[in-house]
Order: sequence, then structure tokens, then C-alpha cells
Amino acid sequence: MSPYLGEPRDLYHGRALCVLKPRTARDVGDILALCNETGAPVTPQGGNTGLVGGQTPDASGDSVVLSLERLNQIRAVDAAADAMTVEAGVTLAQAQDAAQAADRFFPLSLASEGSCTIGGNLATNAGGVHVIAYGSMRDLALGIEVALADGRLLSTLGALRKDNTGYDLTQLFIGSEGTLGVITAATLKLFPRPRSRAVAFLGLRNPAEALQLLNFVKGHAGPMLNAFEVMSRPGLDLVLRHIPGTRDPLAQAHDWYALVELAAFAEGEAERAAAEILAAALHAGLAQDATLAQSLDQASALWKLRESMSEAQKREGGSIKHDVAVPVNEIPRFIEEAGQRLRAAFPQARPVPFGHMGDGNIHYNVSQPVGGDKADFLAHWTEINAIVHGVVSELGGSISAEHGIGRLKRDLLRQTKSPVALDAMRAIKATLDPNGILNPGVLL
Repeated sequence: MSPYLGEPRDLYHGRALCVLKPRTARDVGDILALCNETGAPVTPQGGNTGLVGGQTPDASGDSVVLSLERLNQIRAVDAAADAMTVEAGVTLAQAQDAAQAADRFFPLSLASEGSCTIGGNLATNAGGVHVIAYGSMRDLALGIEVALADGRLLSTLGALRKDNTGYDLTQLFIGSEGTLGVITAATLKLFPRPRSRAVAFLGLRNPAEALQLLNFVKGHAGPMLNAFEVMSRPGLDLVLRHIPGTRDPLAQAHDWYALVELAAFAEGEAERAAAEILAAALHAGLAQDATLAQSLDQASALWKLRESMSEAQKREGGSIKHDVAVPVNEIPRFIEEAGQRLRAAFPQARPVPFGHMGDGNIHYNVSQPVGGDKADFLAHWTEINAIVHGVVSELGGSISAEHGIGRLKRDLLRQTKSPVALDAMRAIKATLDPNGILNPGVLL
């Protein structure tokens, strides 16, 4: 049972009565019906890659861990309808491969895609690097199948694109973190497969220049803009130091960097557009240097710099993480203000912000001081949270852009969500799960 009782950050370790691994949606419903009768708490779990403890049982040992890993069938792929129906335990990488086999594209892309599952992606409304072009999982789901707390199965599966017949029950369960029902399958949107792709890495002076560059690229690339990621030099240094096979792609060091990806449906179109846009951006002084990948291997190497950021910070030592969002135009102000306040309170701490600038989601992580004690640093988690989230709140942002609330941010939610919103959420929870068996202690 051990692999099911902890989570990637080692922040939460629980106990459980047992781990159950059903094979069908009906099995899931039967398990929930029995747990509902007996009052046994249920902790749903997908690939166990969540970062806020939402998939980890508590320490009581009273709960059942319900693993969806054996619900792993691709039920249908319909290229003509641009849709596929998959079970909750299918990994994101398997879903991507199934789409590609039908000459289609499923755009959700995460660093954990080899192990995270579609059910977990839906339960947490996963985002990733392509939100700027395709949206989050809320935008990528046409319908779901979900087991309710009393064991009944509710299905909105199907390739229907428009259905204006009452409440949107599909969206109600997406992002609910297993507290309203257990998602067992989903119908996902597919898209035409891009025929060309261009990846560029640019050196910048500061986040304000990154914002200017983002707007410039959006204006010139239009719907071809697939991703726009930013990272700081300290973050890149951690990757170069800790991740084998990485190298600095530019001749000189810069304070900030942007990774830009364009995709198009005609052969060579993205590459031609990227070359023109980069030349124009450099000429306009919106970037100090740039390199454009000339092969798939080079493109993968550039993406590895970005996708290894979290792993590099973990190897560096203690890291206090923040998955936040602010309006895109406020990102430079957020980074500057949060940095100033952190330096004033903790002069030796090292901010390592990076992430999805295109949609306003910045992972504002803070690494421990050089040579410092990890435990002593992590003891300041609450204080550093308060500083970063205080700036987020002032700018009208969110304390969780894509990781969810889980156990980690449950108390923060009470401080940042309006009482009316919390009352509405509790009312929905009480209606669908009156006995409170579904993921107790998570979210609410």
C-alpha cells in the first residue's frame, strides 16, 4: 500500500484501511455505495502526481484509497467528430498517443504526462503549457462519466458540441478534486494535428520586456502561438547545475528568458513565421538574443530546460512553492513586488519564478538560502506564503492556478474566497455527498 499513501513532495503521508483497484465504472459505483452505507471515507486517486495533497489519505487510517489505475481503456476514438472517450486511469501520454494514431492532436501537455491520468487531470482542471492556445481541461472535455457518492453513475459522455438543457453537470465535477463524485471516463476534444512546429529560446532583460514580447508575438503569430513560457536566470542556473545533458542555448547570460512555440497546419509554416517574428522582435529591441531550434532534438532540448525546472529546484534543496495566477498584464508588477517583499523579510531566500506567462500562471517558488538548513527554511512556509499570496490578492489573482486546493491550500481558500462562494460550494457538496464520504478534508 505504501506507494498510494504518500505524494511527490513528501509533504503528506497517510494511512488507509485498504487500496481498492476496480476495473469498471460499475465497480466504482458499487464501492461508493458500500462506503456510503458504512460511512467509510473514500480517497480517489489517479496517477498520484498531484502537488497539493488532494490524493493522499489522512493519518486516521479510516479511509479507503480508490485507485482508478485499472480503468485504463480507450473506449472510442472518432476522428470525424474530433472526439475520443477514454477511461479515468488512462495516462495523459496514452491519450496523446491514441489521438496521434488517428491523425489528431490532444493538446494537454504536462511534465508528468507519462504518469498522470485523465481522471486526475479532470479532477484538478489541469492546465499545462498549451492553455494559451487550447485552454485547460475544462475547455477540453465534452462530457464525463462520474460515480456519485450513493453509487449511481451519471453520464454526459458523447461528442455533442452544444447542449443547452439545464445546468452544466460536466463542468460541475471538473476541478472538484474528487469531493463531489469520482470521474470514471471522459469524452475529450481532439484537434487537427499540426504539421509544423517551431521552438525558440530568447534572452530578455526583465519580465516587462517579456510582456512586450508576448504581445508582439501574439499580434504577429495569431492562432499559431502554442506556448509562451518564462524563466529567470537563477532558475536556468539550477537546471544547468542539476540536470544532466542540459546546456545554455545562448552565448551570453541574460536575466530572463522566454521559450516560445508556434504550431501550424502547413509544412514549414511555423518555422517560416517564427524566423520572421524573431528577426522583427530583435530589430525592435524586444529581445537581446534568440535561437530557433533546427531539429526535433534541439526543440526537445529547449523544452527540457523549462520542464526540468521543478526537478532542479528539488535537487537544490528546500523549495516553498506557489502556483498562482494574476492578470497577464500584472505579471511584471507581481514578480517585482513579491521579490521586494521577500528580500526585505528573508534576505537570503532565492525566488525562482517561472511558468506560463501566456495565461498569467506563474510558479513563484522560493529556494532555500545557499548553505542553509532545509528544515529551518521550510519552517517559514506560512510566512513566505503570506507574502506571495498577499501580492497575488492585491492584484486580483488566484492562489491556485492549476494545481488545485487539496489539503495544502484548504485554509488559504477560506481566507481568499468570498463567504457567499464558500456557502454555495458547501451546499453543493452537502447535496451530492450528504454523508461526507468523498475525499473529506480536501478542498473544503
